[in-house]
This record gives sequence, structure tokens and C-alpha cells, in this order.
Amino acid sequence: MNYSQSIQKTISYIDANLSNKLSLDELADIAGFSKYHFLRIFKHETGSRLSEHIQNRRMAQAAKLLLFTQQNILDIALTYRFESQEAFTRAFKKEYNLPPGRYRKAMSNLIHIKEVPDMGKNNLIPGWIITGTVPSEYSVDFDRDIFYKGTRSVRIKGESDNIDDEDYMTVMQQFKARDYIGKRIRFSAFIKTLNVEKWCGLWMRINSTTANIVKFDNMQNRPIKGTNDWNYYSVVLDIPESGNIINIGVLLNGTGTVWMDHVNFEIVDKNVETTDVDLSSELPEKPVNLSLEESNTDLQ
Repeated sequence: MNYSQSIQKTISYIDANLSNKLSLDELADIAGFSKYHFLRIFKHETGSRLSEHIQNRRMAQAAKLLLFTQQNILDIALTYRFESQEAFTRAFKKEYNLPPGRYRKAMSNLIHIKEVPDMGKNNLIPGWIITGTVPSEYSVDFDRDIFYKGTRSVRIKGESDNIDDEDYMTVMQQFKARDYIGKRIRFSAFIKTLNVEKWCGLWMRINSTTANIVKFDNMQNRPIKGTNDWNYYSVVLDIPESGNIINIGVLLNGTGTVWMDHVNFEIVDKNVETTDVDLSSELPEKPVNLSLEESNTDLQ
């Protein structure tokens, strides 16, 4: 018997009601099975236990609120039915490798440029953080068959139908800017891609002591898309006096596969042009409509 339609119907219902109480009785009734049979079928069809699926989907939505809203962490935790901020933080850190507050600071402005310390650890790539909007829908591993140099590359793969256009995965790290103040820095790597639907690229961001972004480039103005063989890419930023933390990484937005190899981080001379995004580029040159009498058409 094909159970896919029943499970898909249940998953759609779960997604539409993540902020509400979801009982086993209710979900089994929607699927049209006994509770025991429903749990067994759900695990067989999705590969996850029902409770795991619900929690992962709630955390995915919570991650998006952390990124794209200013809603406080406690309210987000309660919205998605965690008993406390502490319980939410424990579950979130287990899934995303960063506590919610640190995740919000680290990931903010990574993709959407206009939207204006305990290191997360992993056993796969020591020193690097593996995180994103929906980590359960992506895989990150070493590829020993495809590499540019040496014996292996790092691969990010996203093939799930649950990946939305705004979802992404990144392999990144953070370190102090102190030794690089006043220097021009180039972060580079060789990248290979397969069927990247949205875009991918290297990124580097400099944060001040108040967590403000002072320098930034994520290659979104020169994105890597589709299928491409190994090629060299780089981002170059000047590290200002106000710089406190340097963030570097590779990012896959949407579905596809990206490989990264032969990574380098180096000081370069001033003859190498910077690639940073002008965060003020869309601002007017001077104040406008100080009389408050002008219409939108007058300002165009």
C-alpha cells in the first residue's frame, strides 16, 4: 500500500500548525491510521520519528525568525512551544551548532545585504562551524573522490524538496581581527558546483565590538550558479580599526552541490582591489523631504 499521500497530507498540516499544540491523536486521525501504525509509517516514509520531525521544523522556522525579524529569543521559543528559553537554546544549539543569540549575530546579513563567545564545534571539520537555516535538509561532508588538491574537499549538498529559496547552508569560522587591523585581507578557495539553483559563493564579514557590520562581501553581486568545474574565487576586504571579529566561509543558497578546496587566508598589498559591498550604495546623497510635503513620485 502506498502511504505517501497520507504522510504528505500530515506533513502539510504540521507545517501549517507549528505554533499550535500537535497531538498524536490529531495527527493519526488526519492520516487515517491508528496511533501505533501512524508512527511506524511516518518513520518508514520520512526516515525521522514524528517528534523529531516536528521539533526540526519548529527550529527551522525559529531560525528564520532569528534571521529576518527582531523578535526576542524567549518569544520565539514560546511561539514554537518550547517550555523555556533554556530548553530552546539547548535544542537549537544541538541542531545548529550555535546558541540562538550567537546564530543571529553570526548569520545576520549573510544573504540579504539590504537587511541591514563560545565557538560552535563539530567533529567533521575542526575549527569550522557548520550551520544554516535548515541543517537537517543539507549534508556536509568530505569528498575523497572529487577534490582540487590533496586528498579531499569539503562538500555541501542540498537536494531536499523542503529547501526553500531563502534557505542556505554554510561552512564558516570566526576569529579575532586584532592581528589584521589596517591590513588588506584576501580569503580565497577553489570552488566546483553542480546544479546550483540559486547561488553560492565565498563570504567574509567584519564585525565591530558592537556586532555592527563594518565590511562585507558574499559574492552575491557575482554569484556562482549552475554547474561549474573547479575555479578560483576570492573576496578581499580592508580590516578597519573598528574591526573586532572576522567571519569567513562558503555558502550554498537553495539546492545544489558545492565543493570547496585549497582554502587560503592571506594579507595582500594595496594593489589588490577590494571586493566589499558598499552598504550605503542605496542611500540618497543628502536628506530628502524635510518639509514632509513631497509624494513618492516627487522623490523618484
